[in-house]
Amino acid sequence: MAKKPVKSNPPVLGIDIGGTGIKSAPVDIEKGVLVGERYRVDTPHPATPKSMLAAIGGIIEHWNWNGPLGCGFPGVMKSGEVYTAANLSKKWIGVNITDEIEKISPCKAVVINDADSAGLAEMKFGVGEEYNRHGGGVVLMVTLGTGVGTALFVDGHLVRNTELGHIEIDGEDAEKRAAEIHREIEGLSWKKWGKRVNKYLQHVERLLSPDLIIIGGGVSKKSDKFFPYIKIRAEVVPAKLLNDAGIVGAALATEL
Repeated sequence: MAKKPVKSNPPVLGIDIGGTGIKSAPVDIEKGVLVGERYRVDTPHPATPKSMLAAIGGIIEHWNWNGPLGCGFPGVMKSGEVYTAANLSKKWIGVNITDEIEKISPCKAVVINDADSAGLAEMKFGVGEEYNRHGGGVVLMVTLGTGVGTALFVDGHLVRNTELGHIEIDGEDAEKRAAEIHREIEGLSWKKWGKRVNKYLQHVERLLSPDLIIIGGGVSKKSDKFFPYIKIRAEVVPAKLLNDAGIVGAALATEL
């Protein structure tokens, strides 16, 4: 008797919202791969709910999407409601973005913190895979971009909305010094910026004693330029999925 074909889940549209760009693609959540060419639009400025929802609606229209949708948002999220929006308009605070996406589209949406979504992808399909189990230890995902995002996993379980990029170091918000955008704005050498990142990682290591730190964001593909200046006890590695981690993880969030 012929074997019945294994039924696979349909793709999920993953949307990764950043301070400078919004990236998207359909994702095979069983394999952790994009199944369409990544589509990106600039994040509107000012990044108000009205302008950003218009951009998100345009992305959904671009893909002609009417299936499940997962979205990573740069802020603290609870049941779809935005609690913080450090690098976007403060008008977002109190808005339920999940409800708003479902109002402008036929999609069933799930929205979580953007660094949490990137972490989900790396823990399931990337360099955190071997730690994604009972007794796996403490893993910290750090995304370096317009801001500094973090995702914390303990024995494979996500501790949501850690936002450790906003801890205070030398009297100011840590991401104001360690975010990759400040390397560009200030024209810093990789060495000088790498030492800033190292100081930040030393600080979070004292707080959490992680077994593994995963560096994500677009700059992760240039890890060879600043990793030589990182001197901490924990193992530090670049994200395997590089800048696609946020898209893949956003799609995975629909299964949480």
